[in-house]
Amino acid sequence: MKEINIDIIHDELFKQTPELSFNNCKDYDSWKAKIKEMFIDLLGINEIKKNECPLNIEIEYQKEEDDYYLTRYTFYSEKNSPVPAYLLIPKLNKKKYPVCICLQGHTTGFHMSIGKTKYDIDNTWLNTHAFALYAVKRGFAALAIEQRGMGERTTPFENRGRALTCGCYNTAFTALLLGRTLIGERAWDVSKAIDSLDYFKENLDLEDITILGSSGGGTASYYAAAFDQRIKYAVPACAICTYKDSIAALWHCSCNYIPRISKYIDMGEIAALIAPRKLLICHGEDDPIFPLKGTLEVYSTIEKIYEKENAKDNVKLLIYPHTPHAFNEDMTFDALLELRK
Repeated sequence: MKEINIDIIHDELFKQTPELSFNNCKDYDSWKAKIKEMFIDLLGINEIKKNECPLNIEIEYQKEEDDYYLTRYTFYSEKNSPVPAYLLIPKLNKKKYPVCICLQGHTTGFHMSIGKTKYDIDNTWLNTHAFALYAVKRGFAALAIEQRGMGERTTPFENRGRALTCGCYNTAFTALLLGRTLIGERAWDVSKAIDSLDYFKENLDLEDITILGSSGGGTASYYAAAFDQRIKYAVPACAICTYKDSIAALWHCSCNYIPRISKYIDMGEIAALIAPRKLLICHGEDDPIFPLKGTLEVYSTIEKIYEKENAKDNVKLLIYPHTPHAFNEDMTFDALLELRK
């Protein structure tokens, strides 16, 4: 009996040019407006907005560390959705600090961002996931939030039957049943996190906001920057790639999937909602789950978009040499500080 490969039909369909690809763009401003409308719709933002509520900020505790002041607080991004957050303010005797929003990938939670461990497995990731500490070291105030489906915001372990790092599985598919997407919910949470920073505005420069994340956090950083124009600098790492070469070709977490998006665009077109703001894409040369080939293809589209916006100097691709699916602190922050000049 001949073996049937059911994925061939999808592979062939991916060869078709998406309806709203940049190459089909004739009137750029009109095309960009369509991308924005489609983006909001497909991510389920309109459904999320229906459940909006007051922030209800609650300070849980504050403490002084050697190099920074730490505040742990919660806010509500929508009804029944509290978001735990850590705010780190450096001890550099400045009146206000630029802000770096730090998003974890699929680790055990955002405690990793402040260099804390809860589980034995955390020790294997800690050297490349203390994003908030990296940011403080470079002079930023750092905001780390727990993303939906991760850490303290996972489906209860006994109900999901998945490893600690895959807690977003049920959350992502349930969101789809409700006309939402988990990546849309994460972008919304980032936007509400920015709203919450007004509570601490005495120490923060809210006109100077960076978002940074790796892997799943890189994906969320990219989509959040496209959604919220208050983000001045976007630094997605280990996440930007064609859909066909990454999430359509390999097993990936369910939070990556957005129904029908490939019918209209690929990941590169989303950059039109970030441009002309500054964008630094970071990627491991040997990343096995977001292959460099697909990243280069996406970046070619992004470059064309930034040229159209007369902002070609505002976008950069940083490739970590001989690096798998991993974040490089020094290379990333060196490049970010250069882009900020």
